Amino acid sequence: MNIRLKQPTKRRDDALSWSDWSVLCLINIALVFAISSSAKAARLKDMADIEGVRGNQLFGYGLVVGLNGTGDGRSVEFTTKGLSNMLEKVGIRVDSQDIKVKNVAAVLVTATLPPFSRPGSKLDVTLSSMGDAKSLQGGTLLFTPLRGADGNVYAIGQGAVAIGGFTIEGGGDAAVRNHPTVGVITGGATIERSISVDIFRSHSVRVVLREPDFTTMKRVVLALNYRLGAPLAVARDSGVVEVSLPTHLMQDPIGAVSFIEQTEVEQDIGAKIVVNERTGTIIMGDDLRLSPVALAHGNLSISIRNDVQVSQPQAPAGGGQTAVVTNGELEVGEEKRRLELVGGEATLGELVKGLNAIGATPRDLISIFAALKKAGALHADMIVM
Repeated sequence: MNIRLKQPTKRRDDALSWSDWSVLCLINIALVFAISSSAKAARLKDMADIEGVRGNQLFGYGLVVGLNGTGDGRSVEFTTKGLSNMLEKVGIRVDSQDIKVKNVAAVLVTATLPPFSRPGSKLDVTLSSMGDAKSLQGGTLLFTPLRGADGNVYAIGQGAVAIGGFTIEGGGDAAVRNHPTVGVITGGATIERSISVDIFRSHSVRVVLREPDFTTMKRVVLALNYRLGAPLAVARDSGVVEVSLPTHLMQDPIGAVSFIEQTEVEQDIGAKIVVNERTGTIIMGDDLRLSPVALAHGNLSISIRNDVQVSQPQAPAGGGQTAVVTNGELEVGEEKRRLELVGGEATLGELVKGLNAIGATPRDLISIFAALKKAGALHADMIVM
């Protein structure tokens, strides 16, 4: 590819004009994309979020009634007091000490208020038992205000509970399927108040990477400026890029955000090793590198075997005694492993071959990687789950 750059016209202060700078910037971006056109890219929508577009957590305390004897017992005082307060609101005064019902359970109701939601819309709510109820099967959630972190009520929950399981007891036997003390109500809450968000107030949009990285951010800025045709994207740090929206883009801000989200960028992921010692699972990225290092791995095996023998002498006078003799045998063995040289900017495939050559199992690899990391030969982050 032969590209001829026109000599920029200089001002009196020897500075490039904005148009000339834009041309040079776009040419550089085009060269970068031409070189890395074969790289795998992902949409910006799948790796970043628009600042201000987020959900808000709601919670509330409620009562589930109509249970078939599987509710909270008398020892759960907040359930009886909550039921007493609820009856008092409808004109019935009952002392909480006199309440002896088993078909009521106290629950914590949680939900997420989506962004740009409006009053009258429906929310899904989750109910979790707070007392010693055995099951929420067949219950109905009573009128429950759902509050936000600021203490204001944003939704009201009520409806029949679905638990997706059951619990059956009888004759000393019990059968339980799934988790009967947690239930959901699809569309069980009605939004009463919305949260106003104006992400275009400053005539710009801020895009926040879910995994901040300077290399990825540089690629995001180049990709956005290339697609927008002007240097409108500016990185604020390794996780936030601010995109200015000129007048022609503010005429359709939703379309501009959609255009930004569809921008494809190659995400730069650091070398990581994720291990789960409980399951023996190991996941490694293709950017993993090793410095030259000598490695030997051997297992020490100890085997203890007991052999019990019974001795019963046959004495003519009948004075013999039966004796129990335990013979123990101890075997100690160690695998013979020679020192292997691994590393030297090894790729993932070469590393796997090298570790298989010394007979390392998945559980052995965990200790091997930990030792390599300690020695400074493993150039990757090790995450133990």
